[in-house]
Amino acid sequence: MDYRELGQTGLKVSALSFGASSLGSMFHSNDEAAGIRTVHAALDLGINFIDVSPFYGLTKAETVLGRALRGVPRDRYLLATKAGRYGNTEFDFSAGRVTQSVDESLARLGVEYLDLIQVHDIEYGSLDQVVQETLPALRRVQETGKVRLVGITGFPLAIFRYMLERAEVDTILSYSHFTLQDTTLMDLVPMLQRRRIGVINASPLGQGLLTQQGTPSWHPAPAETKAVCARAAAFCRSEGFDIAQLAIQFSVAQPEIATTLVSTGNPDNITKNVRWLDAPIDQDLLAQVQKILAPVFNRTWPSGRPENN
Repeated sequence: MDYRELGQTGLKVSALSFGASSLGSMFHSNDEAAGIRTVHAALDLGINFIDVSPFYGLTKAETVLGRALRGVPRDRYLLATKAGRYGNTEFDFSAGRVTQSVDESLARLGVEYLDLIQVHDIEYGSLDQVVQETLPALRRVQETGKVRLVGITGFPLAIFRYMLERAEVDTILSYSHFTLQDTTLMDLVPMLQRRRIGVINASPLGQGLLTQQGTPSWHPAPAETKAVCARAAAFCRSEGFDIAQLAIQFSVAQPEIATTLVSTGNPDNITKNVRWLDAPIDQDLLAQVQKILAPVFNRTWPSGRPENN
């Protein structure tokens, strides 16, 4: 496993990391015992960064993760969770709520401190509130020693440009913007590097776009994007290859991104994901897939409040 500096935080994170949303049965029902085995497998394979949220499974993911981490030495992992989003339509970025949220997460996770607390999906709130109220509140929590670092997460890249001009953060978490189909996160990298902000990339499979199974019914991508990605997956399959392998290899290969999150509740899957990194990228296959994806390359979709896109 490769380990990279997370901005100027002083932390070194595994290039592939574990997203614990699956522990909350976010996308399909997941067996708790299998989820716990998956966490242990991830740690044994060299993954040292774990990301979760109270939103995932309405606190279930944090609860299951806490059980999985029971008895695991605290220096074996770096733990990130989030505050501000608690349901599909439940958001509260007030100082009081995010401060309380940290304590609730600590209790569910069974730890004394978090390595990183992130304001979750800020595009659904007032960005000015996040600047003026949410982040200052979390910095005050940081002073107590309950959290080591403070970051932000979200989907539209415009939110990061807005925030970075007005606030100090240690990390950003962006999802579905550094994949085979969309690499627009790289447009932000020069600014992030100048400020030495750690970059966390999530959903290298585009929330299901770049999988053999295809997109779930709720996926917000335009129909053409889904269809073209399905053609790319079918082409890989015809070549005896899983497009997910190519997608994960592609994302992790970018050195300017500290870590890429993958989520699964299956220990065999996390083992497979890590083993894929040992194989070189098939450059010929990559070029052919990129050619197929060209008509929808960097095509995105809106998320959150219209003014935040």
